[in-house]
Amino acid sequence: MPAFSFKKICPWCVQHEKAQRGELGDDAVQPVMAAPWVQRESTISLTKIIFGANVMVFIAMVIASGPSLDFTNKVMDVFGANFGPYTLSGDYWRLVTYMFLHGGIFHIAMNMWCLWNLGELCESLYGRWTYAAIYLMTGVAGGLASVAWNPRVLSVGASGAIFGLAGALIASIYLGEFSLSGISMRGTLSSLLFFCGFSLFVGGAVSRVDNACHIGGLVSGLILGALIALFAPQQNALRRASVVGVVALALVLSGLGVERWRGGPMRAARAFAAISENDPNRAIAQLQAIIKQQPNLAQAHSALAQAYFQREQFPQAEAEFKRTLELQPQDAESRFNLGVTLLNEQRPEDARVAFTQLLAQDSSSPDAHYGLGLVLANEGRYQPAIDEFKKAAGLSPQFAGAYYEMGHAYFKLTLYDEAIAAYLKEKENSGDQPDLEVGLADAYQAKGMTQQAQDATAKAAQLKNEQR
Repeated sequence: MPAFSFKKICPWCVQHEKAQRGELGDDAVQPVMAAPWVQRESTISLTKIIFGANVMVFIAMVIASGPSLDFTNKVMDVFGANFGPYTLSGDYWRLVTYMFLHGGIFHIAMNMWCLWNLGELCESLYGRWTYAAIYLMTGVAGGLASVAWNPRVLSVGASGAIFGLAGALIASIYLGEFSLSGISMRGTLSSLLFFCGFSLFVGGAVSRVDNACHIGGLVSGLILGALIALFAPQQNALRRASVVGVVALALVLSGLGVERWRGGPMRAARAFAAISENDPNRAIAQLQAIIKQQPNLAQAHSALAQAYFQREQFPQAEAEFKRTLELQPQDAESRFNLGVTLLNEQRPEDARVAFTQLLAQDSSSPDAHYGLGLVLANEGRYQPAIDEFKKAAGLSPQFAGAYYEMGHAYFKLTLYDEAIAAYLKEKENSGDQPDLEVGLADAYQAKGMTQQAQDATAKAAQLKNEQR
């Protein structure tokens, strides 16, 4: 055998050594066994199959992207990326599919290079099915660590499973699972430890690298490799299956723990996504189920309030915003939303109280001044309203809506030049919007600028059609 190679003692040598030690008896006959090179096994290793699966998925992602090598989060999400709000709200299959996705050409090139080397080595030492179990289970463990530590970070890549293979090899070699010379053992361990240490260091230095996934894969690999070395050192199917079963049970329990810890807020986040996708009915059903399980989850009450608001069920929205503030009195966003809800219920005095409380909570809050401006405009007090809108814009120059409301107030005061300037400033900040073009059209028409008014009206109609 070459100097730096792993090997197990073959059955012939085991039998021969027993005979040399006199353990077989004089009448024992060493059996004749088929030479391994004549066994008709498939030449396609599992590592090559996994490698090919990763490459095929990558090609599919390129095609789905336009084609493009710059994948958006939307594409990676559709293909099954690991993302807390989705994974922990029922899409548990993402803990497997994320292992076959990559964010770009450099990402997959590095991971496949590592897989080709570590995978072939692990498969030759552990055997195909033990190797498959290590790869999948450590990959799942890395995915669980990712959603536990970074639940709002979208994670893809085979690196969690690759770190799992490295961890299993480190534990097995250290505990003497494989027959190695001392020099070979030290050299291989040093290489593996350097690989893990250097990769984790780089992962800590680069913000886009999901080191939680790497650490989860590595730790689970160390545990699995150690258990195999201690309790199933030979390729005994029953013992190996027992070890794999114990680790699989531990993974399931860990998953339940992560789901219990992070699941509520993540399901609420997924419901928020449904609201942003203009699907409040689905969001309400999801959030009501979450609140039934976790009645004190403030994020769920806030999301439910927004879903009710989107459906214009203002009394229900008011009740949920108030419940949110009971649970989190310093939640400025919910206090502002409560004030807007009260305005929609034609209760300006109650809305004023909510915005005044927000201003007392944070004297530099642009939301509070904007809200007070809305109350004053609702009462027909347009000049004081303009002053409040100016304060909001001064505190946050890019504040969406401040210049639009300012333009509307100027129009009511027949100050058409100021109204047009305010609308144009809002357009600069927020982009083209149908309501903004309608406001401009009215101001242009009042000013006698007929052509500009017609252009703005036509653009408003175009934007509305595009939205539909």
